[in-house]
Amino acid sequence: MKDFKNIVAKNKGTVTIRDLSSYTMIGRGADGSIFQLTPEKCVKIFVNEDTQKKELNALQLGQSSPIIPKLYEYGENYIVMEFVKGSNLKHLLRKEKKLSEEIVGKVLSMLDEMKAVGFKRLDIEVRHIFFNEQREIKVIDLKRAFNTDRSVPTKLLSGLSKLGFLKEFLDHVSRLSPAKYEEWKNLVN
Repeated sequence: MKDFKNIVAKNKGTVTIRDLSSYTMIGRGADGSIFQLTPEKCVKIFVNEDTQKKELNALQLGQSSPIIPKLYEYGENYIVMEFVKGSNLKHLLRKEKKLSEEIVGKVLSMLDEMKAVGFKRLDIEVRHIFFNEQREIKVIDLKRAFNTDRSVPTKLLSGLSKLGFLKEFLDHVSRLSPAKYEEWKNLVN
C-alpha cells in the first residue's frame, strides 16, 4: 500500500495500469482495471473520469450499508475500496450446482437494501453480486446506480436464466416474497 501511495504522489493524483505492474490484476472491463493492493484492499483504475465519479458517488452514498464495499480513498481516475474475498453469484452457482433459499433470501434483501440506500437502478448482474467468506453479500460496479431507473432486476433474471437457475430462483421468490414473484414471473422466458 505504501508503494501505491508513492505512485499516486509521483503522478499527482492519477494512476496508470503501467504504474501497477507489480500488483496482481484481478479484473478488467470496459470501464477499467482492478488490482489487489493488500489482502483487504483493491484499486479500480478508470478509463473515463465521468465513470469514476458515478461509481464514487454510489460508493459514498452506500457507506452505511453492509452490501457496499468499504471506500478507503480515491483520486482523479481511481478508487481504493474493500477487496471482497469470496465468489460472485455466477461462480457460486457453477460450483454448488444449486441455488439455496438462503442465497435467494440474501439477494432479495440486497435488492431491498439498494432501494433503501437510494439507488434508482435495482438491477444488477449475477457477476456483480459477491458473497464473502462469511457468506455476506456485497455489490460491485455501481456506476449506473443513479442514472438508470430500473426497479425490476431484468439483468439478474436473464443472467440466472442463462445459467439455468431462473426457475429455482423464482420458486424460492414465490415463497419468500409472493408480491415480487407476481411482478417478475413472466419477465424472462
